[in-house]
Amino acid sequence: MDHNSDRDAPVPLPGERRRDRIADLVGRRGFVRTAELAREFRLSEVTIRTDLESLAADGLLSRVHGGALSVGRPVERPFEEESAVGIDAKRVIGVFAASLVRSGDCVVLDVGTTTTQIALALLDRHDLEGVVVVTNGLTIALALEQAVPRFTVIVSGGTLRPLQHSLVNPLATTVFSAVTADIAFVGGTGVDVAHGVTNVNLPETDVKRLMTSTARRSYVVADGSKLMEAHLGVIAPLDSFEGLITAGADAAHVAELRAAGLSVTEADLEVGTAPPAG
Repeated sequence: MDHNSDRDAPVPLPGERRRDRIADLVGRRGFVRTAELAREFRLSEVTIRTDLESLAADGLLSRVHGGALSVGRPVERPFEEESAVGIDAKRVIGVFAASLVRSGDCVVLDVGTTTTQIALALLDRHDLEGVVVVTNGLTIALALEQAVPRFTVIVSGGTLRPLQHSLVNPLATTVFSAVTADIAFVGGTGVDVAHGVTNVNLPETDVKRLMTSTARRSYVVADGSKLMEAHLGVIAPLDSFEGLITAGADAAHVAELRAAGLSVTEADLEVGTAPPAG
């Protein structure tokens, strides 16, 4: 029997101290997955989920599918959870946005659940040839893989941000600095008259800002829940964009954005097309 291995094994933290550590980690990182915590503390995911539920009941964090978010900040949902929210609106936004792409175009696709719907709609455009897609979204790159060699898919590189499966600085902006795209589709968590297009996290905001400036035409894609919201990172003012493509939006919010000079196209939730932009 190897008694040394017993002596070398880590001593489990008492439950209260472990929960304090977990709350601190979530607070510092913003989001932590259950599996990561289980590995870090060498405990089962069942035990970690119990700890997270206890901390959530005390108001020290927010439970989400697959992990926990810190409180006191706008909630950025993990990609998998966000993808199920407002799916009909995102799908018709994707169909309309994809209809703007022509064969031979260089297209910049931002990371996100709405832009992923654009990627899926592009796959259905069997008339397209020679399209180059540049993205920092791993989910988008994998979705478009089946279109190769009809499409060329370029992934930006950079540091992996697991919450959205995105690639951010350092290095993420290098590729975008080296191309001039025909059209860019950029997401955000807020579209507001006073603050412009904003995003809840700063690492992705830097990349979105460059995407907006590197294309001849840049569109914001955001479902109605994002309108008249403003968050931490400013991507660009409204006049930096060719327009907004949205769906499921409040009519008053659309009217306010149009009055501020932004062209707004509302994709039709019934048929996936759009009336003329206002």
